[in-house]
Amino acid sequence: MASAAEQLASNLNFRTFAKAEDLKKRLWFTLGALLVYRLGTYIPLPGLNPDAFAQAFQGQSGGILGLFNMFSGGAVSRMAIFALGIMPYISASIIVQLMTSVVPSLEQLKKEGEQGRKIINQYTRYGTVLLGLLQAYGIAVGLESGNGLVNDPGWFFRISTVISLLGGTMFLMWLGEQITSRGIGNGISLIIFAGIVAHLPTALAGTLELGRTGALSTPLILGIIIMVVGVIALIVFVERAQRRLLIQYPKRQVGNRMFQGDTSHLPLKLNTAGVIPAIFASSLLLLPATLAGFADSATLPGWATTIVGSLAHGQPLYMVLYAAMIAFFAFFYTAIVFNPKDTADNLKKHGGFILGIRPGERTAEYIDYVLTRITVVGALYLIFVCILPEFVIAQTGVPFYLGGTSLLIVVSVTLDTVAQIQGHLIAQQYEGLIKKSKLRGGKRGR
Repeated sequence: MASAAEQLASNLNFRTFAKAEDLKKRLWFTLGALLVYRLGTYIPLPGLNPDAFAQAFQGQSGGILGLFNMFSGGAVSRMAIFALGIMPYISASIIVQLMTSVVPSLEQLKKEGEQGRKIINQYTRYGTVLLGLLQAYGIAVGLESGNGLVNDPGWFFRISTVISLLGGTMFLMWLGEQITSRGIGNGISLIIFAGIVAHLPTALAGTLELGRTGALSTPLILGIIIMVVGVIALIVFVERAQRRLLIQYPKRQVGNRMFQGDTSHLPLKLNTAGVIPAIFASSLLLLPATLAGFADSATLPGWATTIVGSLAHGQPLYMVLYAAMIAFFAFFYTAIVFNPKDTADNLKKHGGFILGIRPGERTAEYIDYVLTRITVVGALYLIFVCILPEFVIAQTGVPFYLGGTSLLIVVSVTLDTVAQIQGHLIAQQYEGLIKKSKLRGGKRGR
């Protein structure tokens, strides 16, 4: 029998949405916040020569700068005040998550509930400021080293650049928190999502233009469209896939009545690590090519040139290392974000158990065994989704904009956003039912 929540979810329609005044306000607030973000990606840094920087960026767009440019919504290519984007916050969040697994005091804070999470979030903000400060200063020095990129190099330019870039990152962090609390949720993810989606019309128009001029054949374009649709369907299927462990609770007696034991499920996502493995792997692999691009090619030794050439997009070594790093980070990040021992202890504390498995250590071992098996499938799925676009680009030379990482982000954020909207609609229906029941009770009392 379907639960009350599932029944309410099945009754959601446009009429329900039309009555959801609070949800519509949240949607308008979210759209307005994203519009502010997009406007900020067009405000250039003071003291920068935009034409000279645009020419310099063209030679580095295939490296890690191109990846950051995708996440920042094109702000890096224009060196706007939002050029750092939200990446320092994401990096700080990952670092704090890693530290909570190795630092006992932070691990204890994580277990203290809401108050502990507030303190950890504050540490994350401090880490964002520190990382943003270092990255902004590095960008300022790097811009000064370029020929003709800065109109008036010096400490005034460095200070103004650091203030602008760090201020842009902190504003985006605040904006993401506002979207999470006053909008429809997932503020940080929606900011990255908006930056990626903003380039889709240009990429689609460029692909169609190549087809019109004959650079790309019509069957090839149709094949790419079919491939994209198939990959999106695969991402939707796997991101929603779960391995549910049946949890049973013993019978309990309240007064003179004996209540039957309840049952529930412990959902384990097939891809627990999300998009983090793909981001880490691509960032590390693109770093050598980016550093070599800033250096003088005449001064590079032969072995360095060979390594950089082997790590170019589409090369066999790049493909192998990309797949290996994705698999490694999939297991590594899953081990960080999910602790089977804590889950087993919580189940034991509340009286829950898995049928046929002894509570405590045996339960933790069983959960770890199941999680390891499904992570193998999740890692293979991530490798396939990320390697397939690289293979298509290498074999056909198609300027395929939507790579595996961007596809994962776009589809995952879309699924989460739809779930958030459904949650708001279900909550409103619950409130409506409660109000109706109170009105009926009041009339009967009269």
